[in-house]
Amino acid sequence: MTTAFSKGHPDALITDEDRRAALRAALDMAGAAGSILVLPPDATRLHSGAGALTATLYSLAGARAETFHVMPALGTHFPMTEREIRGMFGPDIPLEDFVEHRWREDLAHLGQVPADFVHGVSEGVLRDVLPDYDIAVEVNRSIVNGSYDAIVSVGQVVPHEVVGMANGFKNVLVGAGGQQTINRSHFLGAAYGMERIMGRAETPVRDVLNYAHDRYLRDVGIVYVLTVMGPDRAGRTVMRGIYVGDDHETFVKAARLSRQVNVTLLEEAPSRMVVYLDPDEFKSTWLGNKAVYRTRMAMADEGELTVIAGGVKTFGEDGEIDRLIRRHGYRGTPATLQAVAQDGELRENLSAAAHLIHGSSEGRFRIVYCTDPNLLSRQEVEAVGFEWRPVGEALRQYQPERRQDGPADDHYFIRNPALGLWAVGEKFKD
Repeated sequence: MTTAFSKGHPDALITDEDRRAALRAALDMAGAAGSILVLPPDATRLHSGAGALTATLYSLAGARAETFHVMPALGTHFPMTEREIRGMFGPDIPLEDFVEHRWREDLAHLGQVPADFVHGVSEGVLRDVLPDYDIAVEVNRSIVNGSYDAIVSVGQVVPHEVVGMANGFKNVLVGAGGQQTINRSHFLGAAYGMERIMGRAETPVRDVLNYAHDRYLRDVGIVYVLTVMGPDRAGRTVMRGIYVGDDHETFVKAARLSRQVNVTLLEEAPSRMVVYLDPDEFKSTWLGNKAVYRTRMAMADEGELTVIAGGVKTFGEDGEIDRLIRRHGYRGTPATLQAVAQDGELRENLSAAAHLIHGSSEGRFRIVYCTDPNLLSRQEVEAVGFEWRPVGEALRQYQPERRQDGPADDHYFIRNPALGLWAVGEKFKD
């Protein structure tokens, strides 16, 4: 296991030539292939650079391969629409070459991560509550049934609320994973504590994913292409690093750069923060609550977080999870743990319970969701524990199209919470 290509720096600008060199290295590592499967993120990672990289892979290998399939790593998200596919991946890859991952159905069960290992790496946070906490290892069956000669996973390394830093083995084991793998890994991270995980490459959830990969996926020979994206001086998102390999160390190299590029440390906690959610990218609070996840370590106690969410029309991206969010709301850790103990449906959908914990301020600050009442009403928003404001009012007041990240007169503005993590330095300790 090795790193085949590595280039990145906080001030670097990865060129088209660099990208093509990295992808050629990935194809060389994958070996001769008549059939290729590419696993990029979906439209929720629109700014990852993965769409253009997948299109370039198609130009380098797809036209010559007998089979070139793209399976967006949906996890629990909505399937991509034709409009989203074309917007992210461009016009060249035929629509019939896109394959949908169905996280409840299209699965191969490979084994499990034993409870003793899980409790050992997580300081036993779930030992008393759920002592038999084995984590099943399930992935889309086409990854392991020999359908493809080569599999290339493409995606962005960025701070993440569940695993610490997104991507690497997570893109396969969660993005193309099964219900229990997703549920139990997410709940483990929530129970361990989001603030202890985010922005870190080595976490209990990452240890679980490494265990699963080393024992059940190593021989599949998946090649990972990892990007690090960050803003330039004009506020545009550019690629600062690209790494290719088949091991954990390749991921760690990318994570180190992401730590430098994507973590913004503040000297003082803002009492007001305003986060804008691009309506073309954020359709649910399942995704839109990145506005909460990525700012919770920065917000001052008794402060106010305003989320401008003009495209948000639902809570969960899965019907069952949406029902559970509406039933229990974002009430904080104690209320959610009590709900898990009392509600069998929630216990069967622990990723929903984890999301409810992550999306709460734990009572420290107010969260005001600004939505289009024709898409998500005031009554619906307030019923899950948030305050509400019409999105039109917020857009007129804050004019996000004219703004860049940073402090304003009476608040701190963030244009896209998916691209980073904001924290007060004293709370972000290694």
